[in-house]
Amino acid sequence: MSETEAIERPAQPDWLATTDAELIAYRNAENRFRASDQARVVTGLPDPDAEIQWQQLALPGRDLQVRVYRPSRGRGNRADLPLVLHVHGGGFVGTAVQSDWVNSHLAAQLPAVVVSVEHRLLDSETPLRAAADDAWDVIEHVVRHAAQWGIDSSRTALFGESCGALICALAAIRARQTGLVLRAQVLVNPAVEVTETMFDYASISECSDSPTLAVPVLKLFQRFAVPPGTDPRTLSPLYADLNGLAPALVVVPTDDLVADHGRSYAEQLRTAGTPIRLAEYPGAPHAFLSMPGVVPQAEAARAEISEFLRARLGQPR
Repeated sequence: MSETEAIERPAQPDWLATTDAELIAYRNAENRFRASDQARVVTGLPDPDAEIQWQQLALPGRDLQVRVYRPSRGRGNRADLPLVLHVHGGGFVGTAVQSDWVNSHLAAQLPAVVVSVEHRLLDSETPLRAAADDAWDVIEHVVRHAAQWGIDSSRTALFGESCGALICALAAIRARQTGLVLRAQVLVNPAVEVTETMFDYASISECSDSPTLAVPVLKLFQRFAVPPGTDPRTLSPLYADLNGLAPALVVVPTDDLVADHGRSYAEQLRTAGTPIRLAEYPGAPHAFLSMPGVVPQAEAARAEISEFLRARLGQPR
């Protein structure tokens, strides 16, 4: 996947009629575009004070790439930096490269080590559980090898966007169940349920024609996420026990199909006693944080995320 090759962005398919082969061809072409230099006009330029590299991890039963962001030498490049585990959005399309802008700035400015998971993408053979397992196995791997990564594992946060926010919400619940202590979770435009009622929200009808996330895309995502025989509630944080979770920042762009998902989840977290900040960005569309070149609210959201993480990650205990 080249970041310098000039390529043409592919046309979107008919989402509900696309075949497996057509979907894979589309997402390969789309991800090549998102990783190209010309896409930086939309996705933003990385912070020059951050170092970025791909790294391959040996996980149980598979190898997986992660994209690692560190402050440049001389800018907090210590051996005890906090860890921010990031999961990009897209569901069945997407790459960690599309989040270089926000992740590199977090790495340089917090400072922190940001590890973005190039998780398996959803399709008819790959359900949401596979992507969720990728994120969980990466965080366990990095925390277990904290000294090699130069991190202070007691200062760990999760940060996800869209489908990645859903995956991070699931990981935060799993962390509580396994005793992994998290300092914070940041969920940006999250979808938080994949049951048959996931479309029963006012924002779904109000923003049904959104160019950044349309209803057919969400329907295809649900179809891939929950294969036959799977209880969708097990993949829907909205239905989980939310007691004792890490403090959360939920970022909601108002011009978004799943805006009410985020609002509902923030309220559920608050009811469960989890410290929660709900931040709404009027007029911003879905996936706006990955489009700073065309959506001005992305800058303010990035600053709010940085402030929240800086306050929560703080100094070593």
